[in-house]
Amino acid sequence: MRKIAVIGIGSNSVRMLIVEIEEDGFTRLTRDREGTRLFAGLDEKGNLSPDSMEKTAAAVTRMAVSARRIGCDRLHIFATSASRDARNGALFLAMLRERTGVEPEIISGEEEAVLSFLGATEVAPAGTAECGVIDIGGGSTELVIGEKARIDLAVSCQMGAVRLYRLLRIDRAEDMPAVEAAAEAVLAEKWQMENLPPVPKTWIGTGGTFTALAALEKGIHWTDRTFMHGTRITRERIREIGEKLAAMPVEDRLKLEGLQPSRADIVVHGICILLGVMRFLGIDSVLVSEYGNLDGYIRKHYFG
Repeated sequence: MRKIAVIGIGSNSVRMLIVEIEEDGFTRLTRDREGTRLFAGLDEKGNLSPDSMEKTAAAVTRMAVSARRIGCDRLHIFATSASRDARNGALFLAMLRERTGVEPEIISGEEEAVLSFLGATEVAPAGTAECGVIDIGGGSTELVIGEKARIDLAVSCQMGAVRLYRLLRIDRAEDMPAVEAAAEAVLAEKWQMENLPPVPKTWIGTGGTFTALAALEKGIHWTDRTFMHGTRITRERIREIGEKLAAMPVEDRLKLEGLQPSRADIVVHGICILLGVMRFLGIDSVLVSEYGNLDGYIRKHYFG
């Protein structure tokens, strides 16, 4: 059986998934993550700063070395929103290529949405037909509607947690509606298209905003991922958690076991994006998935 590694370079973090490929599926062996905040390195001209590229490339290189050390046959690297936005994205890719010996790719927002759907929907209850997936990242948010391998709609919106954090401050709960409205406005513009599929009843969330909500809801440590997967959270409860966090200084958020330290400053912006999406689409609750675009990448490229 072959071991395969996939490294995804997001706007907020670098993540790696190592799996063992079997005849009719794959077994997840290990995951790794490092917060690098690549999107924060974009300057006013749209270029990634040397420091942000170096920090991210170092994380990717470390993971690539680890993957080869444990015997991975193939290593894939893809990048998402921050790299898509960057005017010097080609320079960043060249740096990654030189450091890892792998040809990295920048995937489109729509491709990112599809990969998230293919990975996250594994958590859907048995018998679920059509469902939707929300993937809130640092630079963008992807929404997908489909059933199994059939994709009916895949959109990518420029409203990630880090992106809105740079644009709008949240110092208290009363600041949240403005960020929610900004997210709704971006989504509304994207939703102005013909032949939109019906909004499904079942919605799944993937990404750090959702795992943070699940950990805080269950009162568990943010690394205790076994009990996050499959958590259902209502819109009302999401708002309660968001308002509680918004009223806390970042220093106090850092003391919460359920909140990953590198997400303490941006988590409320991610929650506001989610609340804006849920209100716009009339979603009452979401099901948290521990799986996402890395898992979807494996499914598409090895079992598609």
